[in-house]
Amino acid sequence: MHEIIRSNRRRSALLVLGFVAGTVAIGAVAGWLVGGGWTITAVAAVIALVGSVTAWWSSAKIALAVSRAHPADEQQYRRLHNLVEGLCIAAGLPKPAIYIVVDPAPNAFATGRNPNHAAIAVTTGLLESMNRVELEGVIAHELSHIRHHDIMVSTIAVTLVGTLALISDIAIRTMWWNGGRRSRSGDRDDRFNPLAIVGIALLIISPLVARLLQAAVSRSRESLADLGACQLTRYPPGLISALEKLEADSTVTHSATTATAHLWIEQPMSGVGDDGRLGAFHRLFDTHPPLRERINALREL
Repeated sequence: MHEIIRSNRRRSALLVLGFVAGTVAIGAVAGWLVGGGWTITAVAAVIALVGSVTAWWSSAKIALAVSRAHPADEQQYRRLHNLVEGLCIAAGLPKPAIYIVVDPAPNAFATGRNPNHAAIAVTTGLLESMNRVELEGVIAHELSHIRHHDIMVSTIAVTLVGTLALISDIAIRTMWWNGGRRSRSGDRDDRFNPLAIVGIALLIISPLVARLLQAAVSRSRESLADLGACQLTRYPPGLISALEKLEADSTVTHSATTATAHLWIEQPMSGVGDDGRLGAFHRLFDTHPPLRERINALREL
């Protein structure tokens, strides 16, 4: 457990450093392509600094706001609050803030900086489709993410991945509007330079690299959280039944976005299970391992 926590803290630091380096690199390439020099690089460095601070302190609020989550009233959602309180006592965790997402798709996620600043959000579809034992398994899964400090890495990724994609898009648009690289005299330089192709390619693929990083952040942690949930509830059939219901449900979680997809207990976006010609390519960007694999692993416990 302690090794998992230390590993996640190291990954968080590396994620922030990688984001800063990537953002500055994009700024340098964009500045070179449009003739902006070090000015654009300096602007990118400032954006990276602000983005990192924002990711550390406000990513949880951003994730909840983007998901249109609102606090769960203790009277209206008494069963949910009781489940969370009981599991937190068993896990030795402080009770996280509890949020509701009005969405017919059954799903849930945890977010926050650490166990003392954490939140759990569940959809109305999850509450309607799960019985008490199944809901307990799902909540235990999310509490395992909090206990393992997975939420720190995953929540920071929400802001950093979105920011990196936005910066790349702005850089490409600026280069397009500028009409090409400018010489120091201000005249347009139409001479072919093969390095320009490398620079443009970097701007184009950086959002894809961010998405792959996002997928890598989540995939390995889901299986560990499944195991943690079973240790917490001491009843694997509860989580297995919940995952089977999620597997059978094909509803798209409309409250999810590409930036928050890795937070949810199952892949929330459409295209899951695509076995067509582009199926292998799509699976590269899956933020979760297949539910069937997770269910089979739990059955072996």
